[in-house]
Amino acid sequence: MKVDSTITEAQQLAEKIIQNVEKVIVGKREAVQLAVIALISQGHLLIEDAPGVGKTMLARSLAKSINCSFKRIQFTPDMLPGDITGVSIYNQKTSDFEFRPGPIVAQVVLADEINRATPKVQSALLEAMEERQITVDGVTHKMPSPFHVLATQNPIEYEGTFPLPEAQLDRFMLRINIGYPAPSEEIDIVERQQYVHPIEQIDHVVDASDVLMLQETVKKIYVDDLVKQYIVSLVEATRHHPSIFLGSSPRGSLALFRTAQARALLQGRDFILPDDVKALVEPALAHRTLLSSTGQPQGRDSRAPIAEILETVPVPGALPGR
Repeated sequence: MKVDSTITEAQQLAEKIIQNVEKVIVGKREAVQLAVIALISQGHLLIEDAPGVGKTMLARSLAKSINCSFKRIQFTPDMLPGDITGVSIYNQKTSDFEFRPGPIVAQVVLADEINRATPKVQSALLEAMEERQITVDGVTHKMPSPFHVLATQNPIEYEGTFPLPEAQLDRFMLRINIGYPAPSEEIDIVERQQYVHPIEQIDHVVDASDVLMLQETVKKIYVDDLVKQYIVSLVEATRHHPSIFLGSSPRGSLALFRTAQARALLQGRDFILPDDVKALVEPALAHRTLLSSTGQPQGRDSRAPIAEILETVPVPGALPGR
């Protein structure tokens, strides 16, 4: 089947980003691909893992690869919402208030260790992430385009952290884990950083205009009605699973729909396969569900019930029992 040249060009651009990030993040292609999928799907990414596995480096290298304005917010327990959104300051010369934008006003924002801030401060991101605007002293300010938030957090069993509110978690299109590297990969990491960190040696490979083009191209990927029904059935199943107290909202369906389109584009296709959806169910839905008391022994999150749902919901075009 002949693929539109626009899809091919978009795939090549996305692959450039992935390969550039892989110069810094060793042996974690799946995590890097998911990060790029979130970017070109116009969504935000939550990277959750233990300290030191490369969460911040993944975010920084992705930002550096796309040549967008970049701000980093290091979250701490004593932060105030104004430290993120900005403040209005009275100018004596003009006898008027001037808005001084905070670090959230950038094309790529790294919210580092987001769960070290209080829920009140975390909630300062909600309007920006969902509506791509902030309101300070009754005045609305638009976010630049593209606008992408990359947040990192350590597991909440570590001291000095606060669990993210459900409304905040739901704003993230995908949640990913990086994991520890294999021994051979860890040796490679040590050798690469002997003299200089690899992130200092990479440059941008695409521009903001390329990112906007990728985001528009993703929307053109064809989705069959049966695949749409499959997506909704998976999300609907999270609302009725006995181990899940609170299932995914329609925002989960939208996230699964858009990221599946992006995954198809990364593979050079102009249509979605059910496999695209299956590959993204866990990173798109697990953080949008809450376990019931009966589901708690299966773990702290909903990965186990999500895996069960994948096994039970019929796949379009598959033979019964497969």
